[in-house]
Amino acid sequence: MSETVAESTNTHVVEVARMADGPLDLTEDVAESRAEAYAAGGSDWVGPVTDAAAEVITGGGADAGEGEAKPRRGVRDWIRLLYRWTASAIDWLFGAVTMIVTLAVLATIPVLNLLSLGYLLSVSGRVAASGRLRDGFPLIRRASVIGRIVICSGLLLLPVRFVSDLWESARLIDASSVNTTAWRVALILLTTLTVWHITWAIIRGGRVRHFLWPAPRRFVRWLRTPGKYATMRDKVYDFVVALDLPGYFWLGARGFVATVIWLIAPVAVLMAAMSTAPDQGGGLLAFVGIVMLAFVVLYLPFLQCHFAAENRFGAMFEWRTVRRMFNRAPIAWWAALLIMLLFALPLYLLKIELTPAEVAWLPSLVFVMFIFPARLLAGWAVGRARLREEPRHGFFRWAARLGFVPVVMAYALIVYGTQFVSWYGTLSILEQHAFLVPAPMLGFGH
Repeated sequence: MSETVAESTNTHVVEVARMADGPLDLTEDVAESRAEAYAAGGSDWVGPVTDAAAEVITGGGADAGEGEAKPRRGVRDWIRLLYRWTASAIDWLFGAVTMIVTLAVLATIPVLNLLSLGYLLSVSGRVAASGRLRDGFPLIRRASVIGRIVICSGLLLLPVRFVSDLWESARLIDASSVNTTAWRVALILLTTLTVWHITWAIIRGGRVRHFLWPAPRRFVRWLRTPGKYATMRDKVYDFVVALDLPGYFWLGARGFVATVIWLIAPVAVLMAAMSTAPDQGGGLLAFVGIVMLAFVVLYLPFLQCHFAAENRFGAMFEWRTVRRMFNRAPIAWWAALLIMLLFALPLYLLKIELTPAEVAWLPSLVFVMFIFPARLLAGWAVGRARLREEPRHGFFRWAARLGFVPVVMAYALIVYGTQFVSWYGTLSILEQHAFLVPAPMLGFGH
């Protein structure tokens, strides 16, 4: 009986781990480390199961259920586990930095900035759907892999660039000299070896140690392995498909259109107010536009979370549904809205002067660093409301409602006032980066 229960438990754990949606890891050691942590009950499974990981999870397979006690961990085992946990944490932090920089760069490129917007919407949508902040970091492990490959490849290409400069200098001095020919041959050989080294390191898993030493003997053995090219092709295909770039782009495109629909009326009124003299109703138009923008701002962040969680275009306009959810987590919603609007303000200071094109990604980096946690918090607030069934006490609901008024009105006034200090003047009102990206309208202003 005990053997049957143990075998069933082991099979269930492996199947759950196999069905979990995690990053594609090209090496065994990280998977085994995660499996040890999972088997010890210290974390949730976050990746695919390899043979080594499955053996760790099940405690050695079916034999683990034969009543034999597992040996206790020794000091060396704990040191090894601590090392792997530390390496995993560093890898995750590196992936987070890589993701932030990538989003900042994408946010400055027309059309591709919809990928950045789609990812940020997905962050809040995932947290809103589950109620867990840890679900708001998709693709971090994969970003770490890409970041390692880019940085290590760039470092390996430095000698190639140096030799290329020497050859170019020799060619300019005397194109037919022996030195020029020698440098050209050296450049060809070094480029060939470097490309092979980078490609082989990526095939092995793309870890730092793979770039430090090419392991030529292992390469020779790999050449004799049958089906190696099909395996490599499948791994690359699975890795690229798992990035789900079309999905993020489509989410960002729909979110962009729906957000513009919400913003177009108050923004148009505010821009019309600037072109109308005060004695002809310009002041009244400005007041109406500020009130309209404040009303939109009150709902828009949470509508975006609701839209991303439901993945339906129509969800962006279900403001009554969002209003009912507010009653179940009023204080969390007030805090989330305050942080999101507050974190959106620093980028307006960077738009006082025109940013040079070559460093246009720096303001976007500030944008991502502030908006990313704000999106997480907004998703968390919506997630709390989705998990609760009963509304909170009326005192908390009315306290949050009264607290919303100064927050949204202050933000609307600041946005209206940015046209007087921004490089783009009245057009700066279009730059609603709290809900879109730093370069809205598919690259306007950059």
